[in-house]
Amino acid sequence: MKFPSFPGPRSRQLLRPAVGPALLLLIWWLAFAGDLVTNDLLPSPFATLADTGVAIAHGDMVHDFTQTLIRVCYSIGIAIVLGLPIGIVLGSNKKLYQSVEFLVDFFRSMPATAMFPLFLLLFGLGDIAKIAVAAFAACLVIIFNVAYGVMNARQTRIQAARSMGASTGRIFLDVIFFETLPQTFVGLRNSVSIALVVIIVAEMFIGAVDGLGHRIIDAQISYQLTDMYGSILIAGAMGYGLNLALLLIERAVVHWSGR
Repeated sequence: MKFPSFPGPRSRQLLRPAVGPALLLLIWWLAFAGDLVTNDLLPSPFATLADTGVAIAHGDMVHDFTQTLIRVCYSIGIAIVLGLPIGIVLGSNKKLYQSVEFLVDFFRSMPATAMFPLFLLLFGLGDIAKIAVAAFAACLVIIFNVAYGVMNARQTRIQAARSMGASTGRIFLDVIFFETLPQTFVGLRNSVSIALVVIIVAEMFIGAVDGLGHRIIDAQISYQLTDMYGSILIAGAMGYGLNLALLLIERAVVHWSGR
């Protein structure tokens, strides 16, 4: 008698990432089928997925997804260009960092959405305001993490390079720069999440005509619940995908971390 074979280690490893989505769908379906939440507020997960698939096939969901992704990428690009050099300069000079530490922590701790009125006055209702406030929030996170990484580079390696006669510039390029990469990627992943949140909220309330945030609030107002929940799922998938992409890049670039 032949017994059914169980998945091998490699198959289990490939299936493991599907556990989370399956668990989410199961909890959602149990809440829907068991009337734990009224069906007027929580549609069936399968109806939501079906309507989301139709919206993707028609292209309107793809358009909103693309517009949000473009805004997030612009804001992160600006944050990286500004945040990396500022973080390196502050981290390289402890006295300078202590002088401006209050400003960095103050604005980093402030909810970015509280800055919407200021950025609206400066840039108006267009995409520039949305991108600017998201870039501002993401930039502060990058500055903090890069500066922290530079200040906490392992002194043993720095002293070893200095004892071999390496110049300050060579020490920075060959030792400090690589030592700070793990902390820099932590800042990048956090900044991407913050930028996505700010862009979604901005699309909801700052004169947007497209984007996932606009789609979510529009579906909520028109009581199209499957579209609202589907757009929320797509926004979450975008955040997960961006974080996963950065993790893969980090593993390729910082493969020596911890050694």
